[in-house]
Amino acid sequence: MRILSLAAASVLAITSIVGSQAAQAQQLRLSHQWSTADLRHQVAQMIADDLDEADVGLSIRIFPSASLFSATEQYQPVSRGQLDMTVYPLSYAGGQRPEFNLTLMPGLVRNHDHGARLNDSPFMERLEELMAEDDVMVLVHGYLAGGFAAKDGCITRPEHMEGRNVRAAGRAFEQMLAAAGASISSMASSEIYNGMQTGVLDAVNTSSSSFVSFRLYEQVDCYTPAGDIALWFMYQPLLMNKSTFEGLSEEQQEVLLAAAARAEEWYLEQAKLDDVRSVEVYQENGVEIAEMTAEDFEAWRALAMESAYASFVDQVPNGQELLDMAFAVE
Repeated sequence: MRILSLAAASVLAITSIVGSQAAQAQQLRLSHQWSTADLRHQVAQMIADDLDEADVGLSIRIFPSASLFSATEQYQPVSRGQLDMTVYPLSYAGGQRPEFNLTLMPGLVRNHDHGARLNDSPFMERLEELMAEDDVMVLVHGYLAGGFAAKDGCITRPEHMEGRNVRAAGRAFEQMLAAAGASISSMASSEIYNGMQTGVLDAVNTSSSSFVSFRLYEQVDCYTPAGDIALWFMYQPLLMNKSTFEGLSEEQQEVLLAAAARAEEWYLEQAKLDDVRSVEVYQENGVEIAEMTAEDFEAWRALAMESAYASFVDQVPNGQELLDMAFAVE
């Protein structure tokens, strides 16, 4: 009997170890570059919380503030299966997939609702096909609006860029701002504060969320926010390794997709509110607020057509086709 008891105990012990290992294998790692106060972190946290509540043997561990992978390098680890999930500005991967540069093109997205329609269009389906080739899929779609901020004067028109050292997210904005006479310093959102503080930058172009979460109001004198007229919209989805998703159980997939759908709806609502909140925060911190007029917008867009748009069509084999697909979305 004692021998049988020992054998049974051994089986239980082995079962426990195997069960523990299986539980550990179901923890997904999600990385991003923002603080835990940022909207994009909160989108990820919503999904993690929903998974915990569903209790389907699947959890998410979030690594904020680029603590696991650097801000710009997260697409490739997801593609290779070294990272399960990321909240990521897709244009950061424009060097690997030049088509992705179209997700941060001056004046392409008119407002948040237009961005939501782009997310549910043949244009986005084509981008998702390209991501699938890299073993990447979209769980949560989202566009964020943004604006300009600067030291020593406001920026509303192209001529206000002459002689400035500026950070712009994405190749298209860099090309447009260079055409306006600016010197470009490329860096991730998480590096802007230090760039402004050390004098490497005297102007910046980024999202409303980043303007607040990175406390850039401590370094600038004037803020041109996204208002009724916004030049800057950037696609910043929550991505997942496709093979990892397909390896989940049907129940786990259903719960994850339901959580993602809820997070996507909330993301859109909060993105709109972030534009308003950013203005309030900058006013509270004594920063001058400037507004871009319709005439200013058209001056920027004309410059973008000559520089960023022309370059995209020239350098990307299917660039005009993709651009036409995007413009077709009303």
